[in-house]
Formats: sequence, structure tokens, C-alpha cells
Amino acid sequence: GTGERSEVHSFSFREGKKRGGGLNREVEEMEDVNGTAVPELAENGNELTLGTSVAYAAIITMAVVPIYIGSYWSLSIFKDLASKGQKVEKMTHKDAYMFPVMGSCVLFGLYVLFKLFSKEYVNYLLTAYFLIFGIGALTMTFSPVLAPFFPKSFRKEDYKVTFPFSYIPLAGMEDEVVDFSVVDFVAAFVGVLTSIWYIVTKHWIANNVLGLSFSLQGIAMLNLGSYKVGCILLWGLFVYDIFWVFGTDVMVTVARSFDAPVKLLFPKDIFQAEWEFSMLGLGDIVIPGIFIALLLRFDYHLTGEQGLRPRFFNCTMVSYFLGLATTIFIMHTFNAAQPALLYLVPYCVGASAIVAICTGNLQTMLNFEEEGEGDDDNIDKKDQ
Repeated sequence: GTGERSEVHSFSFREGKKRGGGLNREVEEMEDVNGTAVPELAENGNELTLGTSVAYAAIITMAVVPIYIGSYWSLSIFKDLASKGQKVEKMTHKDAYMFPVMGSCVLFGLYVLFKLFSKEYVNYLLTAYFLIFGIGALTMTFSPVLAPFFPKSFRKEDYKVTFPFSYIPLAGMEDEVVDFSVVDFVAAFVGVLTSIWYIVTKHWIANNVLGLSFSLQGIAMLNLGSYKVGCILLWGLFVYDIFWVFGTDVMVTVARSFDAPVKLLFPKDIFQAEWEFSMLGLGDIVIPGIFIALLLRFDYHLTGEQGLRPRFFNCTMVSYFLGLATTIFIMHTFNAAQPALLYLVPYCVGASAIVAICTGNLQTMLNFEEEGEGDDDNIDKKDQ
């Protein structure tokens, strides 16, 4: 998301009334170094402790798992729409070029808001905005998990619900009618309870449940449509991330002020009375994730229904893991926040290119484009 720093970093927070309670949002004694935020040094410097290792492993796991699951959900959605003769709504070349530009406008707009108005009231508005979509994301995430525990009659989508998205300011969305089942209503109820839990306590686990749901649904639903569009988007955000993190104080200011479930958190030592949190922005999961999901669908394009061999997907997943591990290693070694896309983009794009060259599919991959709404060129889906 454009409102959250696209980086891995650590912030120090004071604990609530008891361990596991809500978090005081006061960030302790942080300083700016070369335009990026650096957490207060611990007494043992940058020594890698057991607690820190657990935290880093948890952050990596919480990033990799939604990409893996979301990618297969994305493939399932694609196959389901294809079987019905429907086209997937996908991103165009123009969308990919404009995404970093629009993201920059939103980021700078938030920067101005936080400068002109009380961040407490701005965050009330932003939290409400994200929770509207958060309840939907939670419902769509919990529903397939709960479905096996209900009889088949409860899974039938016999109800219709209209979501008045057209009333959301600046969203530019239309009202949407969604078919619901009894299971979906139960999932929605659980989603509402989770959102209330987050609003009341700001607990890091509630934050992560919302964040993981956003990540899963973003990867499953967003469709790049072609490899070239994916490369344009990733390299554009690569430049965006570096510029706003190292070139200005805009990203730092917004990241410090922004209080919404657009990041994943994990205590660096969960057994301490005073917690220091490792943090990863959702953009560092969703943006590479939709690219990796595209590569899984490319594997499906190459092999078809029989004998799916996800070579591109598996290799790029491993590269994403290595890229995120590299980000954390650099962050920990130099005790300085890092824009994760600085490492993730070369790792992911480079891995896909290497696999394509080694398998003789480079031209096929470059020409690959899924049929769908939003076509803006005449490249054929299959290599001629």
C-alpha cells in the first residue's frame, strides 16, 4: 500500500497494561539517517538472539505463506472464470506505468494531511476506510476455511447483498451485488468481531489477521495479465520505493504517523515485558505476490490441466524468500531500515528470466498475455 513504507524495519513500542495487550503508539527515540528511520539500538547492538531469529522467521513465513496460497487461489479463480467463458479483469500497460505515479500522489497527499491536521483524526478516517474493505477481505478468507464444517445446503449462495461502494469518497467504485451463503454470513460475523478486536485493542495479532487477509485477497484477485506488465509495475515501484525512502522524508513521516492494518508485526522477543516489533509492509507481499501468481498461471499455460509443473512459480518463490532474507540480513547487519523492493524486484524478475532462458521459454514468456478485460495491445496469448 502507498500509505505504508515498503520496507522491513523495527520500531520500539511500549507495552500495554499487560503482556499481550494493546500497544502504545509512541515510537521511542528514533532518528533519521540518510532519509530513513533507524530504531533505537539495543544494549547488545545487532547481535542475533534467539528471540530475534524467531521474529525474522515469523516475518518471512507470514510473507511467503499468503503468496503461496494466494497464487493457487488466483489460478483457481482464473480456471473457474475460463470454464464459464468469462474474462478476467486485468491490468493494462498504462495502469502499470501510472501505478507508481498515483501511488506517489496518494503518499504525498497523506504526508500533507499529517502535516496540516491532527494525525489522530486522520488515522480515525483511514482506519475506518481500511476496515470497510477489511471486513470483506476477512469474509472471503474465512469462508473457505469454515465451509468444510457446514453441511452443503449452508454453502449454497441463495442470498444477495448489495455493497454501496459508490458512496465511498474518492474510491471511484460502483455498487456491487454479491451472492452470499450461510457460511459467508458466519464468516462475515467472524470478520466483524476481528475488526472490533483490532479497533478496541490495536493488538498486533488482530493487525496481522487483517493484514494477511488483505494480502491473500490482493494476490488472488489482482491480475497483471502479462509478463511485460508485471515487469513494468515491479521496476516502476522499485524506483518509487528507493526515491521516497532515501530521497525525501515523506515516506518516513507517513510511516511514523500511519496507524492502520497495512503491515505485519511480530515481537523481536515475545517474552520480554517491553516489546520491540519487526515490521513488513503489505506492499512487499502483494506486489511481488501478484507477479509470482502470474508465473503460476504461466506454468499452467505451458502445461495445461495435465501434469502442472510449476517451475517458474517454484523458482521465483525461492527467489522471493532469498530476497526477503537478504533484506532482513542487510537491515540487521547495518541496523537500518531497508526498502524491501530494492532486493525483491531483482530477485523475482531475475529468477523468472533465468528459468525462461534455461528452459527455452524466454520468448514465450515475454509474449505471454492472458485474455481478459483491459486488453490494450494485440499480443497473442500463445507464442506464435
